[in-house]
Amino acid sequence: MIALGSDQAGYELKQVIIRHLEERGLEYKDYGSYNADPVDYPVYGKKVAHAIVEGECDKGILICGTGIGISIAANKIKGIRAAVCSDCFSAEATRLHNDANILAFGARVIGPGLAEKIVDTFLDTEFSGVERHQRRVDMIEEG
Repeated sequence: MIALGSDQAGYELKQVIIRHLEERGLEYKDYGSYNADPVDYPVYGKKVAHAIVEGECDKGILICGTGIGISIAANKIKGIRAAVCSDCFSAEATRLHNDANILAFGARVIGPGLAEKIVDTFLDTEFSGVERHQRRVDMIEEG
């Protein structure tokens, strides 16, 4: 299950991603926001982060204007490794090397077609499990 969250800036692109996930037959849960009215992005970053650490969802996707603010909010939750990715190479690398569990991106930075490709890359790439990468993930988790 994939947790989704956005602020008002990311709302429209989140709708595109929802349709894309449905086309792929992937299950998701939308944690808001549910329209384009102004909201505070930390609320939705934290909702998605908690859904992951509490085991309700496996991975998350967060969207705000840049992806930065909402990822910072999510990364405040222990156990979360949210990465802002605006290209497929970064989305692949953060899964392979960092075992990132949340993808974040900016609706004012990338368009719908690229967003779909980044989502696919993130969701379809497994953590490498290579010892040096696991060691580094463990170091991140220690705080």
